[in-house]
Amino acid sequence: MPEKHLRRPAVQEITGLSRSAIYTLMAKGEFPKPIKLTAKAVAWPESAIAKWLAERAKVAA
Repeated sequence: MPEKHLRRPAVQEITGLSRSAIYTLMAKGEFPKPIKLTAKAVAWPESAIAKWLAERAKVAA
């Protein structure tokens, strides 16, 4: 079964991060980079976001 890809509003809702925070963390290499769907659309693999959240939970514990 193909993996689900999340657009930015869904990523913001799941992570609680703002648009600017997502792109700032990406620039620092601290957040997964999206994949290009079209010339103007990107999305993040759901597994990459889940992994990032799991890693953050480990750091916070």
